[in-house]
Amino acid sequence: MSQQNTSSGLELPHLTGLEARIAERIVPTLADLGYELVRLSVLGRDTPTIQIMADRANGSLISVEDCEQISHAVGAILDVDDPIPGAWMLEVSSAGIDRPLTRAKDWERFAGHLAKAELDVPLNGRRRFSGTVMGTRDGKGVIRLDDGTEAELPLAEVRKARLILTDALIEASAALSGITPEAESDGETPRVPKLNPKKPGKKKQ
Repeated sequence: MSQQNTSSGLELPHLTGLEARIAERIVPTLADLGYELVRLSVLGRDTPTIQIMADRANGSLISVEDCEQISHAVGAILDVDDPIPGAWMLEVSSAGIDRPLTRAKDWERFAGHLAKAELDVPLNGRRRFSGTVMGTRDGKGVIRLDDGTEAELPLAEVRKARLILTDALIEASAALSGITPEAESDGETPRVPKLNPKKPGKKKQ
């Protein structure tokens, strides 16, 4: 089970172990640059990939240029701290419109939109839930199910939760970014900016 982490008063995703240690180091720098960490994962063994998902502090989506700035800043920190023995890769991406809900603030920010969630530990015999996000209550994410009942999901036990792409969500995200989404005109899902420079991090000698 993961725990809610904070760094200098900043709310972080639920992380443990190596991922939590990396997040604690990079979040203050991201905040100084005007970004927030949405998700962080370390995947692979021989040459691990550090995947960072971020957005702007106001919740709007980041661009490829933002990904490059984050990559340079985070790469510099990890080169100095060297939290992973040997070589590693860094991948930075936007949270996207149908983004994951990893923090209490995400559940509050996107109240009224559809989402699906999965728990590590069953709640009343059930692990998977889908419905309308209703915010948080007593440290739990509240989701209104199709039958009208509400489920309170302990955030520390949420394995994954993600918004469901709808026209309302696209419009809300576009309004936040101050743009008109191309998805409304061409019927395609907006592309998520992503940067994977394929450049390995520092390798110990």
